[in-house]
Amino acid sequence: MTTRFLRRADVEELTGLSRSTIYAAMEAGEFPRPVRIGRRAVAWRQEDIQEWADSRPIAMPRGDEPGPSPSAE
Repeated sequence: MTTRFLRRADVEELTGLSRSTIYAAMEAGEFPRPVRIGRRAVAWRQEDIQEWADSRPIAMPRGDEPGPSPSAE
C-alpha cells in the first residue's frame, strides 16, 4: 500500500478545520502531527487524518436531538 500525503490546504478542506484550529489541536495532542517531506515542507499521512476523522463523534442533524417526545405533553 502506498502512503499518500496531504498538504495543509487539503487537510483543512477534508476536516473543515482552520489552520489555527489544526495547530491548536496538535499542541493539545488531539490531532495528528505532520511529517517532514522536504527541507521546508510538511504533510499529513492520509491514513492518520482518516483515523482521526473516524474517531470523531458523529453529529446529529438538527431536529434529531434527543429530548422529550411530542406526545409527552
